[in-house]
Amino acid sequence: MKQYKLKNLDCANCAAKIEEGLTKLEEVKFANVNFANLTLTVDASDIEKVKNKIKEIEPGVELIGAEEEKKLVSTSELAEHKPEILKAVSATLLLLAGIFYEDTLHNTPFHTGEYLVFVTAYLISGWNVLTKAFKNILRGQVFDEHFLMTVATVGAFAIDEMPEAVAVMLFYVVGELFQDIAVNRSRKSIKALLEIKPDFANLKLNGEITQVPPEEVKVGNTIIVKAGEKIPLDGIVEEGSSFVDTSTLTGESVPRKAGPGDTVLAGTINRNGLLTIKVTKPFSESSVSRILQLVENATAQKAETEKFITTFAKYYTPVIVIGALLLALVPPLLIKGALFSDWVYRALVVLVISCPCALVISIPLGYFGGIGRASRRGILVKGSNFLDALTQVKTMVFDKTGTLTKGEFKVSEIVPYNGFDKDAILKAAAYAEAHSNHPIAKSILEQFDGKIDQSLIEKVEEIPGHGIKAKINNEYIIAGNDKLLHKEKIDHPVCEVEGTVVHIAINGTYAGYITISDELKPDAVETIKQLKDQNILTVMLTGDNKAAAESFAKKLKIDRYYSELFPEDKVQHLEELMNENKDGKTAFVGDGINDAPVIARADIGIAMGAYGSDAAIETADIVLMTDNPSKVLDALKVAGRTRTIVWQNIIFALGVKLFFIILGAFGIATMWEAVFGDMGVALIAIFNSIRILK
Repeated sequence: MKQYKLKNLDCANCAAKIEEGLTKLEEVKFANVNFANLTLTVDASDIEKVKNKIKEIEPGVELIGAEEEKKLVSTSELAEHKPEILKAVSATLLLLAGIFYEDTLHNTPFHTGEYLVFVTAYLISGWNVLTKAFKNILRGQVFDEHFLMTVATVGAFAIDEMPEAVAVMLFYVVGELFQDIAVNRSRKSIKALLEIKPDFANLKLNGEITQVPPEEVKVGNTIIVKAGEKIPLDGIVEEGSSFVDTSTLTGESVPRKAGPGDTVLAGTINRNGLLTIKVTKPFSESSVSRILQLVENATAQKAETEKFITTFAKYYTPVIVIGALLLALVPPLLIKGALFSDWVYRALVVLVISCPCALVISIPLGYFGGIGRASRRGILVKGSNFLDALTQVKTMVFDKTGTLTKGEFKVSEIVPYNGFDKDAILKAAAYAEAHSNHPIAKSILEQFDGKIDQSLIEKVEEIPGHGIKAKINNEYIIAGNDKLLHKEKIDHPVCEVEGTVVHIAINGTYAGYITISDELKPDAVETIKQLKDQNILTVMLTGDNKAAAESFAKKLKIDRYYSELFPEDKVQHLEELMNENKDGKTAFVGDGINDAPVIARADIGIAMGAYGSDAAIETADIVLMTDNPSKVLDALKVAGRTRTIVWQNIIFALGVKLFFIILGAFGIATMWEAVFGDMGVALIAIFNSIRILK
């Protein structure tokens, strides 16, 4: 899958045609044209055939690779549109002269003066439109906005409405110019939200510091980040301390303190101190690179609304043309005294107002803006279809550890039985858990301050969902949950203990248990409350024991909880919830590698991205760049606002067009009003789309 820029693509309908044409090629497995950011994402075995097909559909459009794009010189809007502005000014002066001296020009032999002025003005302003319409007709692509404007204006000449023909074409071209400027500005606004890529890295090699592109730095290299600079790559702080501004990635305005041993992410800003950082990931796998890739590729997954509008525009224009033709021909034949010229004029007005550009441009732009806005709030949405899906969520399912709780386990209590003491229990647990990376194991090892003698560890067997069986210095140790004790038939006086618990048995005798404490995240309770206020069912799935799960569920006031679950059990419970919730979407929020299957199965998979596992992040549809559950609320808010703006555009555009079509059919609206209405609707819809960025 590769991404290219499309140069000279200035028409949303043309973008849809290119995409449709490419998907029909045998050599193309996938093609997506994004008019909002002028990109083509394509999976093709023969890129030359792709280029040829684009030339066939839209001869002026060029496919540009990443290297060619870098060579393009940025120009101002005035310089970029200078030819169109000069044409518009010249045509306007001729039109005004023609209107002012119309009587004089009309009295010239065979009206040659009148034709000379108005036809010249018409050709200056509309030559590009006429040639595009003609070329498209030759290629069998009849029904587009160029065809509509050509038919409408040539028809106006035919019924001797020359000033209106010129004015309509001129206003259309000027409107297109303003529309291009508006779209370009909105693109720049959206791209400005994503300008987080670091420009350089201060690489420290052999005691010398050189400035190099981030892509050239390797894992294990040391970089220096001065105050005020962007951190160019993910890494671990070796020396120095500072406050790091993470707002570009997470949307959080409060700087975080970073010191030796702390992980820092690419794209964040070092506020004050000097940091020496050991690089842990190449730039291509860094946080900032991943964000840019996700946001740029997000529009490949189109929302149903976008797909509907593209299909709607495809059939809408031919229907309007046929309707206008019937309007021009039928009434004069049926109504006594009706003039063909009058009804032809009305039909031409209908053609002018019917262009679907407002919808085809503004809707993808709205979704692109929504994705850009979400990214600045630390929420990566991998497709506009997931933004739409978020507005339909009726059930929100959470993992517990690391998602609703901090996942920072600490030993809070050691309770001995059968003559064992606390030190013996802790030592047995530490040796059994010595090779585990689980947070619970780490908390036990932190509590056990002694050194682990690896030579004493003879055998370790991890039993998923239960715990560990080990042989340590000729002693058989069991460290795990209540299920493991029952499985091994070890008598024990306690089964249910509030909190996370590790039971210990030594040589078949119950030795006691260790209680591990975890805390809810500060915003967890409020997040659940606000979800419930929105009538969203809240559910918690956890592998923890029933007592611990019940304790957290009561604190959270969550609707439902299920405990002591294996990963496959979580999938089963999620599927049951999805079957209950057939009228809405079910979302799952998790962070661990064991959550990846559930994230993949959910209608919308949401991963905690700051410290979540790579498997969960890759599988997820939405990635939260902080580990705050409240980001789920932000995601729902952005999605709701985006959908509202998209539907505002649809209803407004169709409503205004229908109103003008009715006025035109009854002879109330003229071409002047129709073209103002058409372009006005397009511009208002475009500006409405970029409100999401504010």
